[in-house]
Amino acid sequence: MKKPHVRHLPVVAVALSLMAMMTVGVIYSPTLYRMFCSLTGYNGTVRRVSLAKKAIAASDIPITVSFDANVAPDLPWEFKPLQQKVVTHFGEPTKVYYYAKNNSDHTLVGRAVFNVTPFAAAPFFFKIECFCFTDEKLKPGESARMPLVFYVDQEMLKDPDAEMLTELTLSYTFYKQADPTAEALKNVRDLKTGSEKTDATLKQTNEAHFANDAPKR
Repeated sequence: MKKPHVRHLPVVAVALSLMAMMTVGVIYSPTLYRMFCSLTGYNGTVRRVSLAKKAIAASDIPITVSFDANVAPDLPWEFKPLQQKVVTHFGEPTKVYYYAKNNSDHTLVGRAVFNVTPFAAAPFFFKIECFCFTDEKLKPGESARMPLVFYVDQEMLKDPDAEMLTELTLSYTFYKQADPTAEALKNVRDLKTGSEKTDATLKQTNEAHFANDAPKR
C-alpha cells in the first residue's frame, strides 16, 4: 500500500514549481515584486511605515553598511552607489549618495525598489523618503546625484536575532516603467531636479522625516 505522504509529493512539486515561476515573474514587475515581498518577506524586503525623526543619541558601537545598485536589463541606465560602504554608529544619521544616468537617446522613466539584508536588521533601518517606489524620469544623457540619509536604531542591539550583526546591506534595483504619454510624462518626478531639491533641503535643516520599513516575519 502506498504511504500517505507519497501521494502528496506531486502536489508539493506543483506548488514549488508555481512559486518558482512567481519569483521569476515578480522580479520584472515592481508592483508584483512589492506585493510578493510584503507577503512573504522574500530576500529581506521591507514594509513601509512612516514616522517622524526623534532626537537620537548616537552610540559608540560601530556598524558597517554596504550599498548595492542594480538595473533591470531593459532599462539603459547607469546606476551605482557613490560609496561602496560606510562605517557608522547606531543611532547616528549618515548621509550617502547614489548616482544614475540615462544612457539612451530619449527620456525614460524608472522606478526603484529596495531591501535591507540580513533580514533580521531590516526593522531597525530608518531612512528618509528618497527615490524609491515612485516613478522617476531622466532625459537623454541626463544624470542625477541622489542623497540618502539613514540610521540604524540602537534597539537592534537588544534583539536576539540581530544583536550580533555588525554589517548590513542596502540594495536598490531600478525597473523600467511603461513609456507614458507626453502629457503624463510632465507629471513624472524629475530625478535630477528632485534630488537637487532634496539635497538643498537637507543642507538647510537639522531635521528630516525618516521611514522604518519592517519586514513581515
